[in-house]
Amino acid sequence: MSNTPTLLFTEALVLLGGAVVAAPLFRRFGLGTVLGYLAAGAVIGPIAHVISGAEEILPIAELGVVFLLFIIGLELKPSTLWRMRSDIFGLGLMQVLLCGGLLTGILFFSGLMAWHGAIIAGFGLAMSSTAFALQILNDRNDVNSRYGQRSFSILLFQDLAIVPLLALISILGARSGDATSPLWLSIALPVAATCSMVLAGRFLLTPLFQIIARTGARDVMIAAALFIVLGSAMLMEAAGLSMAMGAFLSGVMLAESSYRHELETDIEPFRGILQALFFMAVGLSVRFDVILDNLWLIALALPVVILVKGVSIYLLCRLFGSDHDDSLRIAALLPQGGEFGFVLFSTAAAAGLFSSATSSLLISVVTLTMALTPLVAALARYLMSAERHEELEEDFQGAGSDVLMIGFSRFGQIAAQILLASGRDVTIIDDSADRIRQASSFGFRIYFGDGTRLDILRAAGIEKAKIVAVCTQKREVTDRIVDLIGEEFPHVRLFVRSYDRIHSLSLRARNVEYELRETLESGLKFGRMTIEALGVEEEMAREIEEDIRRRDEERLQIQAVEGPQGGAHMMYVRPEPLIRPKRAAEMDDTAVS
Repeated sequence: MSNTPTLLFTEALVLLGGAVVAAPLFRRFGLGTVLGYLAAGAVIGPIAHVISGAEEILPIAELGVVFLLFIIGLELKPSTLWRMRSDIFGLGLMQVLLCGGLLTGILFFSGLMAWHGAIIAGFGLAMSSTAFALQILNDRNDVNSRYGQRSFSILLFQDLAIVPLLALISILGARSGDATSPLWLSIALPVAATCSMVLAGRFLLTPLFQIIARTGARDVMIAAALFIVLGSAMLMEAAGLSMAMGAFLSGVMLAESSYRHELETDIEPFRGILQALFFMAVGLSVRFDVILDNLWLIALALPVVILVKGVSIYLLCRLFGSDHDDSLRIAALLPQGGEFGFVLFSTAAAAGLFSSATSSLLISVVTLTMALTPLVAALARYLMSAERHEELEEDFQGAGSDVLMIGFSRFGQIAAQILLASGRDVTIIDDSADRIRQASSFGFRIYFGDGTRLDILRAAGIEKAKIVAVCTQKREVTDRIVDLIGEEFPHVRLFVRSYDRIHSLSLRARNVEYELRETLESGLKFGRMTIEALGVEEEMAREIEEDIRRRDEERLQIQAVEGPQGGAHMMYVRPEPLIRPKRAAEMDDTAVS
């Protein structure tokens, strides 16, 4: 017993060392950190005999997935989740039914399993890995993209499908004389736990954090955040759902809280290290003896599972309206088996639906499909010739100016030139390595960083800034930054680049001090220069330009009161001409042929 702490310390040291070596190496060659952690675990397992094995590490490592789902829940308000309902219960349901049905049929008709075992194995393989898919999306900054949201919708429904699958094991196990809990209890407990979570999140969590925030003790806030995440996860696991689902629900309940960004910052370090440990534990779980004993069967199973799931997901995404590229991205992201398969196959083996050897074989297939996922995703990305997102070191030495500009696209570059010409210092942050290199060569004070992160904004000197200019290109990114700054730094003056008219109304509802549509002024000037070229005098052309600008502002103010839907009919109103066209008799003789 006295050697136990030393053994645990040695195991942690070996795992951390493997992560430090493998992750940067694999990332350097464009293979991603996930594959690096997997490879480290697979190498460490048979070489370093101090490692106990994945069975002891996985329960702790799964907390990384739990924290990841909590952070994603924080970014998904209930209203956003409601808008995703067709993808969750439409696309997600069809994916589980189609992939599960096809894989079940293959297992049964090939004679590999009896029908009851084939059902569990087929639908278990139809599940995908939330941890792997979301880590890849995070690495690419694509979580909030359209294909990222659809991928997450499918993964979310798969987590919901855990309950009926466990209940199905109970039913099929009862046929073999191994009955567990009654079916009604298997359904009632998750429903009751979910309702309890929703009520607690609505009436208890925000008041709790308000009380803690008044104490000013940051360490207590971190402890409370960990307690909420782990407590909700344990509640859901006790009710038969996944721990990740519990953490996700608690995150959604706190998504509209004013403390959500602080919670995300507190949880992020724990998520990162535990999720790395999870991937390494999956690598440790690789059973090389099982793989060698069933080499040909596994070599056949891997492409079958990946192709069946990939093609099915692609076709379903196309059916639900995704374009070719997004459908291909989703199909390449979700062809693997999921971490829930480890629990599902072990439970089915204990219920007598198939042997423990079959369970080990299925777990090996799931593990290897996970290992192949980064390569499949990278291949699809390469085939689409997608632009790679290069990253630079986040170094904010010397940051802090009167103006903090977030985003340095063409719009921001023009605005920054005016600010600098007036003698003002501007601190600029952008997440494009190419733009940073180009701008730095012209003397701009520009830094690499993600403007949607609270720690980056603080490092860039937002607390010193008199004005924050948000010049990002994507509407959803702009909205996230505006919401973050509005909640964490309510006294900062916000000047925002708007995407379109509806976005302008949305920003005004957020009490943004100044917003400007990216095409308004350029379109007005373009029209003025055009009518001047047609012979209208310069003074009259400027008067027309100012009249259109005034009318547009009046319509915006009315729409802001009535709402974008109520005032939609006023969005495009043809103005009365200030210059009446000449009648034929008034035209010059040269105008008549």
